[in-house]
Amino acid sequence: MLDKVFTNNQVTIAGEVVSEFTFSHEVYGEHFYIVNIAVCRLSNSYDVIPVMVSERLIDVTSDYRGCVLQVSGQFRSYNRHEENRNRLVLSVFAREAVLASQEDEDEQNPNHIFLDGYVCKHPVYRKTPLGREIADVLLAVNRPYGKSDYIPCICWGRNARFADKFEVGSHIQIWGRIQSREYQKKIAEGQYEKRVAYEVSVSKLESVSYTHLTLPTIA
Repeated sequence: MLDKVFTNNQVTIAGEVVSEFTFSHEVYGEHFYIVNIAVCRLSNSYDVIPVMVSERLIDVTSDYRGCVLQVSGQFRSYNRHEENRNRLVLSVFAREAVLASQEDEDEQNPNHIFLDGYVCKHPVYRKTPLGREIADVLLAVNRPYGKSDYIPCICWGRNARFADKFEVGSHIQIWGRIQSREYQKKIAEGQYEKRVAYEVSVSKLESVSYTHLTLPTIA
């Protein structure tokens, strides 16, 4: 059953390690760490993506900055309480993590994600000032033991128009890439803090079916 569940959330990324390992948490004596990797886009810009990795997969005491890390796993979320509200925190949970050569990174698709889940908020469709069509979709992807990951996805063009028709509970599948985006968060009058948001940029979108679900409210 677990193997079947894991197929609904699949991530493969490869990129340059740009941070040291930072301790995150411990589960039954196993320590988990966060490390950031810079994944190249076709435009030669980069997305810096946080990866959650176990000490049992890689030597977390070493400094791998400048090395290429290949990771396969899942895109996961959790709510972190701050400033009297919950903030959705996302990272790639590594099931496999190996050091690779620069040639390996160049030869393979370094940023690929597949998600099979359920729409849990009404999609937000809009047009940019330049007329580009965009739709924001929040996808609930099931995990074992009654848990779910909530993944923000952004659709473009025809996919945005298609997504605008989805209702809460619609069962969909998406293919795309993980991207990072900087934004300014207002923390006080005249004071702003730079933050980074993570989302899935959708390249392919399919509707599986519609199922009426009772989903938790997302603030």
